[in-house]
Amino acid sequence: MEELAIKVENVSKEYRLGAIGGATLKGEIQSKIAKLRKKEDPNLKIGEKAHGKNERFLAIDDMSFDVKKGEAIGIIGHNGAGKSTILKLICRVTTPTKGNIYLNGRITSMLEVGTGFHPELTGRENVYLNGAILGMSKAEIDEKFDEIVEFSEVAQFIDTPIKRYSSGMKVKLAFAVASHLDSEIMIMDEVLAVGDVNFQNKCIERMKKVATEEGRTILYVSHNMATVKSLCNRCIVLSKGKVIFEGATEEAIAIYMKNEALDDTTFFDTSKAERHRKCNLRHLLQSLEILNKDRPQFEYGEKFTFRTKWISDNNDEVLKMKLIVNSIDASPVGVVFCGELNHEKGENIAEFTFDTSYLVPGKYTVDVILYDNDEAGNVMFYDRATALRFSIEHSDESVKLKHWFKDWGNAVLPCVEKIRD
Repeated sequence: MEELAIKVENVSKEYRLGAIGGATLKGEIQSKIAKLRKKEDPNLKIGEKAHGKNERFLAIDDMSFDVKKGEAIGIIGHNGAGKSTILKLICRVTTPTKGNIYLNGRITSMLEVGTGFHPELTGRENVYLNGAILGMSKAEIDEKFDEIVEFSEVAQFIDTPIKRYSSGMKVKLAFAVASHLDSEIMIMDEVLAVGDVNFQNKCIERMKKVATEEGRTILYVSHNMATVKSLCNRCIVLSKGKVIFEGATEEAIAIYMKNEALDDTTFFDTSKAERHRKCNLRHLLQSLEILNKDRPQFEYGEKFTFRTKWISDNNDEVLKMKLIVNSIDASPVGVVFCGELNHEKGENIAEFTFDTSYLVPGKYTVDVILYDNDEAGNVMFYDRATALRFSIEHSDESVKLKHWFKDWGNAVLPCVEKIRD
């Protein structure tokens, strides 16, 4: 065990769905009274259905793996595979239903943006607060304070309350604190996705340094295969709460991509999909359907029509929709703005045409986002769900476009216009 940093041994985690329905005691009482009177639960979100009393969900199913000291391990898998759950178990945020987890060293973790920050305190005060939560003494923080602030790139705002920070600024400061703690184990869960590209690269280099030069152990969860490939020397692939592969990063990514094979479906039910915590769900996506097609496969340059349905709880708000197109490894390829939607209270339907001529042959997923912008230009997310999967093919082998992702990405851009020779 001395050479191991983490040992996960036959761990399972089971949840009882709907066990706690209200966020407050008042909400729980309201739900109980409504159930006794055989009425609809007033605390259910729009479109949500009540779960049966004994309905259970096995998030982690008899999982076992070891992590050696000084390893940088990636944990990958589709949404709902159990990645965040196993990290929470390792960090002891929650306890396993059965099995044991052994840790050999102090842990630094970033499971969510701004965890441990108090919105009313300044960045300076939160550095000390967050450092203390992560196990740093005041003397340690004093010694490393200037280095932490310099790395975070928020020195100008260090005496400004955290509630004035953007999510990206919070990530920068939180990562700076976490990465400068003298812990033996660092655990990161998709938090770098919020930061800008330059800061992401800076964080990756920092994690490489602490892994190789300082001998720390890193557990890294991300849907960005480029960062996983850059940082991790070994990967664990999860599916439905189980480890389906453990080994070299390249092979793990290939297995993950293979498991993301497309279904032959043109109807995508989004009503029960897992939602991001930032979504307020006043407008809830119900489904997306590709019309007049039996399979979600298209010839390069072909246009197709899709229909989206959603439920609105009012018709007073401005509602917009956009599509984030991702490659099959979850790397964003581009965005399609669909404009403002006409909607009424209740169920709504809209149809759009999608042009595949700007994408190279390959497999894609699409996140559909319902949103609006406030007066300051900030985005208010109503709903977001991965609502579409499709593939593009080219039948003419003589002119078939090859997909060299490392060289030129996923998009085919229009040629520039020649003004003069």
